[in-house]
Amino acid sequence: MTYINLGKSGLKVSRLCLGMMSYGASAWRPWVLDEADSRPFVKRALERGINFFDSADMYSKGASEEVLGRAIKDFAVRDEVVMATKVFYPVKDGPNARGLSRKHIFDAIDASLRRLGTDYVDLYQIHRYDAATPVEETLEALHDVVKAGKARYIGASSMYAWQFAEMLALQRQHGWAPFISMQNHYNLVYREEEREMIPLCRARGIGLIPWSPLARGFLAGNRQRGRKDATRREQHDDFGHNLYY
Repeated sequence: MTYINLGKSGLKVSRLCLGMMSYGASAWRPWVLDEADSRPFVKRALERGINFFDSADMYSKGASEEVLGRAIKDFAVRDEVVMATKVFYPVKDGPNARGLSRKHIFDAIDASLRRLGTDYVDLYQIHRYDAATPVEETLEALHDVVKAGKARYIGASSMYAWQFAEMLALQRQHGWAPFISMQNHYNLVYREEEREMIPLCRARGIGLIPWSPLARGFLAGNRQRGRKDATRREQHDDFGHNLYY
C-alpha cells in the first residue's frame, strides 16, 4: 500500500480509504450490511494496508461509527489508524440536533467519540455547508474542537467552491485550525468538480477524498437497468439512481 500526506498536512493516509456508509445497520438502508457481515471488510482492509476509514454520525444513525470503533479495537492498534467522521445531518430529533451550530458540533463530536470508542478522531469533517449558521460560528467551533484534543485535523465536504474559498479565507484571517481536506463528489461519470473545486484545492494544498469514486457501482458494471441479477444496492439505492440515470 502507498501512503501519502493528506493535503499539505503531515497526516499520512493510505491512497485507498474504506468508506463506512455501507456498514452498520440494514434497518437504516436495505443495502447496508449489519455488523457481523461488516467486520470482515474492515479486517481485510487492514490486512491489505489500508489505514484510513471514513464514517459519519448519520450513517445508520450512528451504528456505522459503532461498528468501525469495535472493529478497530479488535483488529488494529488505535494510533496506527486514521479514523474520520462527519457532522451536519441529524441522528436524533430536535431543533438543535442538526447543522453546524456551535452547540450541535460540540454535542455531535462527543457522541461520535462515544460511539467510536476513542477519545479523538483524526479527521473531523463538516458533511455539508450550513447556510443557517454564521460561517464564523462554525469555524471557531471546529477550531475549539481541535484545541480540545477531540480532533487532530478538520475537513469539509460537498459544497460550492466559493463557499469553501470563503471558509479557507476566514480560517487564515482568524488563525483558526485550517481544513486539510475536501470530500467531494467526483468520478468518471460526474466531473463537474474539475471546473472550480479541484483547481481551488490544488492551489490551496487541500487533499481530495472523492466520494462515490465508482459512481455507486455504475463504473463497476453492476448498474444496468432491468438486469435480473441486480445487486441489493442497485435495487434499493434511489439516490444513486437519481445521480446516474
